[in-house]
Amino acid sequence: MIAELKALEDNGTWSIVPLPSNCHAVGCKWVYKVKLHANGSIERYKARLVAKGYNQVEGFDYQETFSPIAKQTTVKVFFALTAAYNWHLSHHDVNNAFLDGDLAEEVYMEIPQGYSIKGEYPNSSSKMVCRLHKSLYGLKQASRQWNAKLTASIVKYGFKQSTSDYSLFTMRTINGDFVALLVHVDDIFIASNSTQTEFDVKNFLSSQFKLKDLGKVKYFLGLEVARSPEGISICQRKYTLDLLEEYGLLGPKPVSTPIDYNHRLSKVSEGNELVDATSYRQLVGKLLVLKYLKKAPGQGILMKSKNNLKISGYSNSDWAGCLDTRKSITGYCIFIGDSLVSWKSKKQSVVARSSAEAEYRAMATTCCEIIWLKYLMSDFGINDSEAINLYSDSQSAIHISRNPVHHERTKHIEMDCHFIREKVLTGVIKPLHISTDSQLSDIFTKALQPRQFYKLLGKMNVHNIHCPS
Repeated sequence: MIAELKALEDNGTWSIVPLPSNCHAVGCKWVYKVKLHANGSIERYKARLVAKGYNQVEGFDYQETFSPIAKQTTVKVFFALTAAYNWHLSHHDVNNAFLDGDLAEEVYMEIPQGYSIKGEYPNSSSKMVCRLHKSLYGLKQASRQWNAKLTASIVKYGFKQSTSDYSLFTMRTINGDFVALLVHVDDIFIASNSTQTEFDVKNFLSSQFKLKDLGKVKYFLGLEVARSPEGISICQRKYTLDLLEEYGLLGPKPVSTPIDYNHRLSKVSEGNELVDATSYRQLVGKLLVLKYLKKAPGQGILMKSKNNLKISGYSNSDWAGCLDTRKSITGYCIFIGDSLVSWKSKKQSVVARSSAEAEYRAMATTCCEIIWLKYLMSDFGINDSEAINLYSDSQSAIHISRNPVHHERTKHIEMDCHFIREKVLTGVIKPLHISTDSQLSDIFTKALQPRQFYKLLGKMNVHNIHCPS
């Protein structure tokens, strides 16, 4: 506690003042942790002062709380391009990051336990409190203020902030060297084609913040990262094994596919409701099928080093796939070269009156993601004027996207779906037919037989680096 209080005082985190009559002070508490060595022995005891942010009043002692974090798709694109260009990649962490943020609002906090005010304002009849000048863990605006300060420093150095994902920053030096930063809260990734440029950026960040160099990227956001001459492999083995242990499924026999081929999900009939659905809802929220994951917990994606960096997408839908609402399921996957970087499975918002309409809506959703990826790639200096291939196994949907006809079949489709036709006519998207057997996004819309399931997984470069050779 003493060391933490001294560090906060030296940082100019607060000043002791009488509490104004029209203001309130938030509470605070101490959180204690024990840091351990790898062998389990105690390394040190740690105390952290945390403000009780739930006592804050919106519009009075905080305004905005939003802080951008790295999108999962951006992370995968970052790794894919790093592998393809053979960039140097390093991982860094900022110590006590939230304590660096400057507060714009007047925030008062009760004096923490163990702190002596040293006789300030001895004759004051008002309650003495800490007026915070810098953010503290627990404050609602702490994350935002930290991100604002970090962003201002990076932009001042010469980086350009991406408008596609505000957690990404890129810069090209006078010498032509390229460097990219990816920020997620207090984690910073640096990728560059020049070791000297990378070193200069590290030195700059170290001069502004207490930066800890974690070396090569090994673990981030539950992703385990391994690099080899073949590329960068990412998986979630530890997370999966922890999940299996949490739900007591380390023992059961594994299954070959995530969903039974002959099973269709629907609402539970009356009288068969779960007595306690808490665990089930938590598991569904994680979007994982455990018995399948038990078969290969180390299964992951390979971002290949040999890559042509061409964007391509696969779009599919399962017409009226939901037995309860009869809404269709959209599924898509998007590649940069051979590297899978984006995928989604989602129920459509309206009921489609035909399979062609369902497929057309799926193409429109995929087109939105492709255009966003195209803008994101331009931040890395990759601008390809060629039309992006979008594969669909529906001839009808492809014809609708290319031609302003089929009035009786398409007049009920909302105009926002027809923007894909504009993208086709302007040469941004090129719809191509593909056989259902080769439709990769089929894996996101329906249950498949094991043979077809693993065939599609192989084409997606999904592999298991932990599998015995």
